[in-house]
Amino acid sequence: MTRTTIHGKAMHPAVEMYAEDCRAGKMSRREFLTNASALGATAAAAYAMIGARPAVAAGHGETPAMGGTLRIQHLVKAMKEPRTYDWSELGNQTRGFLEYLVSYNADGTFSPMLLESWEVNDDATVYVLNVRSNATWNNGDPFTAEDVARNIAGWCDTSLEGNSMAARFAGLIDTETGQAREGAISVDGDLKVTLTLSAPDITVIANMSDYPAAITHASYEGGNPFDHGIGTGPFRPVSFETNVRAVLERATDHTWWGTEVYGGPYLDRVEFIDYGTDPATWFAGAEAEEVDLTYETTGEFVDLFDAIGWTGTEAVTGATVVLRPNQVAEVDGVTPYADAAVRRAMALAVDNNVLLELGYNGQGTVAENHHVCPIHPEYAEIPAPEYDPAAAKAAMDEAGLGDFAHVLITPDEEWLSNTGAALTAQFRDAGLQIEHRIQPGATFWGDWTKHAFSTTSWNHRPLGVQILALAYRTGEAWNETAFSNAEFDAALAEAMAIADADARREKMSSIQQILRDEGVIIQPFWRSLYNHHRGDVVNAEKHPSHEIHLHKIGFRA
Repeated sequence: MTRTTIHGKAMHPAVEMYAEDCRAGKMSRREFLTNASALGATAAAAYAMIGARPAVAAGHGETPAMGGTLRIQHLVKAMKEPRTYDWSELGNQTRGFLEYLVSYNADGTFSPMLLESWEVNDDATVYVLNVRSNATWNNGDPFTAEDVARNIAGWCDTSLEGNSMAARFAGLIDTETGQAREGAISVDGDLKVTLTLSAPDITVIANMSDYPAAITHASYEGGNPFDHGIGTGPFRPVSFETNVRAVLERATDHTWWGTEVYGGPYLDRVEFIDYGTDPATWFAGAEAEEVDLTYETTGEFVDLFDAIGWTGTEAVTGATVVLRPNQVAEVDGVTPYADAAVRRAMALAVDNNVLLELGYNGQGTVAENHHVCPIHPEYAEIPAPEYDPAAAKAAMDEAGLGDFAHVLITPDEEWLSNTGAALTAQFRDAGLQIEHRIQPGATFWGDWTKHAFSTTSWNHRPLGVQILALAYRTGEAWNETAFSNAEFDAALAEAMAIADADARREKMSSIQQILRDEGVIIQPFWRSLYNHHRGDVVNAEKHPSHEIHLHKIGFRA
């Protein structure tokens, strides 16, 4: 198949189709940029194909001044092996020195980081990764294709408990050994790695940008990466105390490869300061001039930060909240949520509009109980979920659980507990018995996949099929619902093999309907995300995936 050449680079055949759809108004700009860059088009080439120009170059606005200490309000979570990262905060805490092969940008594009470029064959079964030639580790070792191959092989290790990366690279894994399949990862010289998948998968590049995909040195053997300290990034770890503070400083003894590509770093020092989960304490820290930037601003505090003159930024995202029953969890010797009729009845009792207003101050859009967002390229429109509290009670009675006392567990983060409280009130209005228990975050998240009925926050991911594979495919580490459905798994595998977004959308319609029909989740809203800074912080706009890219940020000159 002939490939179009743009800016001297041959485009994947699907990219031109995407461009035609975008130019014709059949695909949004964001959808096009995500699809095109995932298949190897540079951001500049992708924008050129639709006759547009990036809002800012290389993710930057203005060039910051050199120097200064940036203080960020940010939960400082206990560090662990990167492949088992389960919070965006963990990625932020190490992103200054543990970098990624690929970076996901706010406009929907993917930029090369430790990779210089990549190519994808027509059916997305072979990925050629071109490694950046000038990157080095901060101990002086060269960064090579062997480092890339070793990390990818580690991602495939299904024996590592909590390794969600294995869910993202199933096409490289031997199901019998639980390790990378022989011949799946090959190294050609110092700067080229070829991945040969057992089945087509369009999510490979997107998954390389997610926060558990941090690249580690060969000498790293687990534990807190701050204690090890070797990375390719522009900062070095200085100190770390869980729930208190994490500190990085610019590496003055290490020449960062990215300066000549992206500029920066600008800051001398970065401090992540933990004020706990109560937004009121974040606000107090800002008023006391103890911080310069918030990781996130939620609820009424968006307006309060605006009122004290701080500068706010907003990201429209696929970040969300899921209220979900675990289908295999036992409660007093029974598995109440094994029956799809019970789960459907639970969803009938909930008006998602009310949960958006009461749980998240209306700062988002209503969702549809299937975890695929309208900003995902493959989102399919299906009828809205039904709200019928009388039918919910009747169905629960028919299932024999009319008098069952549900227990909803939420963490103590304000917006999550508020959402739980709103659901609790609606259950009671429908005549269902329910108790709402709020747990400290450390208690809740320590065993978050095992709760019988709970509330969970989920990050934005660039592709709908990407999030569904992480959260709902049979047996995956993050499958907190314990959903296991062969029809769903097969349909998802087919969708992940389709490069054309329109064709993938046709398949997604049935996938979304399966999740709805099976009552897998109550998913009330998509979150708009906000942060605030004191007014002189540059290039710190809220990222749709909660990422903080320290090499870009500084203070106004």
